[in-house]
Amino acid sequence: MFRLLAAGLAAMLITLFLGPKFIGFLKKNEFGQEIREEGPQQHIETKKGIPTLGGLLILTGMLVPFLILSERSVAGLVVMATALGMAAIGFADDLAKIRMKRSLGLRARGKLGLQLGLSVVVGLIAVRYGGIDETIRLPMSGYAIDVGIAYYFIIFLVVAGTSNAVNFTDGLDGLAAGAVAITMLTYTGIAFITNQADLGIIAAGIVGACVGFLWFNSFPAEVFMGDTGSLGLGGAIAAMAVVTKTEILLLVIGAIFVAETVSVIIQVLSYRSFGKRVFLMTPIHHHFELMEWSETKIIMRFWIVGGIFAATGFTIFYLSMGR
Repeated sequence: MFRLLAAGLAAMLITLFLGPKFIGFLKKNEFGQEIREEGPQQHIETKKGIPTLGGLLILTGMLVPFLILSERSVAGLVVMATALGMAAIGFADDLAKIRMKRSLGLRARGKLGLQLGLSVVVGLIAVRYGGIDETIRLPMSGYAIDVGIAYYFIIFLVVAGTSNAVNFTDGLDGLAAGAVAITMLTYTGIAFITNQADLGIIAAGIVGACVGFLWFNSFPAEVFMGDTGSLGLGGAIAAMAVVTKTEILLLVIGAIFVAETVSVIIQVLSYRSFGKRVFLMTPIHHHFELMEWSETKIIMRFWIVGGIFAATGFTIFYLSMGR
């Protein structure tokens, strides 16, 4: 417990201490955010040019406590490697956007290819050296389905799906950082009750780093996490689900991310099939923006809903342990 608390506190303090100087560096070098033109008009007017790459600040906050406090378990290294690998893909994407001065970075196929390669590598390490079996566990049932080699494809779906879902969620000031903190607080609890100290250190470190980042990212934001942060944090959540065998339960624990992704899928399918839009704009937080909800109201209500689902997911996991 002490190491978990120390990791969270250290990550928060590191982020708070480095934040002002790092943001100043980003401003000086004009690492500004490019806003997609098809998004809400007010974003183009108010958010364009705000420094991005803030994910590097979060990653530093979570990495330092891990290096100092962890025992370098295979599970811990798998989660950290996935987070850093996905963050590297996001960093390349952010740099492409900055250099080309547009909201589109790397090509989608290229990003998916890199995510596939990373997923296979970390999956092999987790299974061969981390004792992770090739099964999918059904919550509250005590049953596990052996999927064999297909498990590596499932890992890819979890990693790519979660990281891109966090990326979708990163559309309002502080929304993604707060949602990730809520999700990782749940995984801190899961790691604690299953005696997986290294996973707890990572999860607590991410919670602390996100809380520290929110000091600068809350409305109105001084800095954005960028794809570096959203893909990296999404990768960490996905890997945490894999090594704790909560791949299915992640749908509940990370319900906000699921809702954001599903809204995009529904919108695309509806428009291509019937020529009609279900939502005013997706991801779904933009729908509420166009309904003239204030940005802070949307964020707070999403956090509340996310907290309810995360608590529900933790309860399901706890009850499942007795089976």
